[in-house]
Amino acid sequence: MAASISSALLLLLNMAGALLSPRASPAPASTGADDGGDVEFLFFPFLVLYKSGRVERFMGTDTVPASTDPVTGVASKDVVIDAGGGLAVRLYMPNLANCTAVRCAGKLPVVVFYHGGGFVTESAFSPTYQRYLNALVSKAGVLAVSVDYRLAPEHPLPAGYDDAWVALLWVLKNARSGPEPWLSRHADLTRLFLVGDSAGGNIAHNMAMRAGRDGLPGGATIRGIALLDPFFLGKRPVPSETRDPEVRRARNRTWSFVCAGRYGIDDPVINPVAMASEEWRRLGCARVLVTVAGLDTLSARGRAYVEALRSSRWGGEVELYETAGENHVYFLVKTDCEKAAKEMEAVVAFINSDQVITASRMDA
Repeated sequence: MAASISSALLLLLNMAGALLSPRASPAPASTGADDGGDVEFLFFPFLVLYKSGRVERFMGTDTVPASTDPVTGVASKDVVIDAGGGLAVRLYMPNLANCTAVRCAGKLPVVVFYHGGGFVTESAFSPTYQRYLNALVSKAGVLAVSVDYRLAPEHPLPAGYDDAWVALLWVLKNARSGPEPWLSRHADLTRLFLVGDSAGGNIAHNMAMRAGRDGLPGGATIRGIALLDPFFLGKRPVPSETRDPEVRRARNRTWSFVCAGRYGIDDPVINPVAMASEEWRRLGCARVLVTVAGLDTLSARGRAYVEALRSSRWGGEVELYETAGENHVYFLVKTDCEKAAKEMEAVVAFINSDQVITASRMDA
């Protein structure tokens, strides 16, 4: 059973970079008595939406309880922010006894984490993200808050963006005077980072844009954002991106499905590269790390994001970390491989250093 779950997850993640390509897959058989199996939209490999409105997810639905990790000593717990709206977070606290004086003296850097999954699957309670956050929190010596935002198509964007913003404000409030003791006792808001993979990287970018536009309570600022294989699209191809018209039409259809047509394919929320140089000044952080994987079809957009930021009037520091020979968010599956370890080191260095890390490139 464990092997089959691992294989299914590997399939999900390795194909995620091409998830917006058209597929000649047959519609899955319906198990519902009322919808007759009529398919409204197939979002391969994540889910199918039937004409009845029923959603069947193929992957990313497993959860694990909060716990103390026996390997890292990282403790986690769940907090409901809005029971009516279904918004909750999972908090992670490192084992302070294992932290070095340099990394963990006094209060801890805060990482607000947004999970990936194409905006339609996965959660803050997934075993995939529990494993990744345990490792990140242990190695970086940070206090992390993983956000369980609402998913499309039941809750199309901007629901996920709205939840991400509410959760960020909740973190800031509790770090100052709120009832959540892990935050009020240990959070250092002068070292606040937003981190996300794939769709979560898109969310982290958009939260930083909103913070720059609207400001954060109490004059709080975001030190940096780490966009791990971020999910960005656009109408016109960027360098090294596919020009296949059918692939591009499929990506447009899928994006429209995720946001119920609210945002066009060139809206800045999905295509920040289309922003004018002046608009980048609203990005509310001083440092940015973007990671891309060489075999990921979304990697061209990550590179274009870095180039657009470098040539803009933003004025901060941005770095690109590229791993050759790997697929989209490979580091979530191949957790023990050398490349994943090196990429984790880059993310940890980005969080723990006051200076932007030196760009690296892993050989295939």
